[in-house]
Amino acid sequence: MLAKFDIDYSIPFADGAQIHHHCANDSADCEDFLANLLEHNFIIQGIRHEGVDLVNGKFDGMIKTAAGVMAARHICAALGIDSVEACRRFSLPA
Repeated sequence: MLAKFDIDYSIPFADGAQIHHHCANDSADCEDFLANLLEHNFIIQGIRHEGVDLVNGKFDGMIKTAAGVMAARHICAALGIDSVEACRRFSLPA
């Protein structure tokens, strides 16, 4: 059985990078993992949904949502608010 989402990523090193693979079974887990990759400046090689590569619009949408999740984490920590409040005040993903 295929995982619903497959993410290929690499950790940048001066002498090259090995591709790693992560599986997620729902879009929220996928976006959370992508937010972690963005946070640590990892290179996102590709995202597949049920074995099919995401096309530009859908790929970009997942990255945009993950960036919103990452921003929400930072805002929540900086302001001492929860994700619901961040969503209400700043229109970020909850």
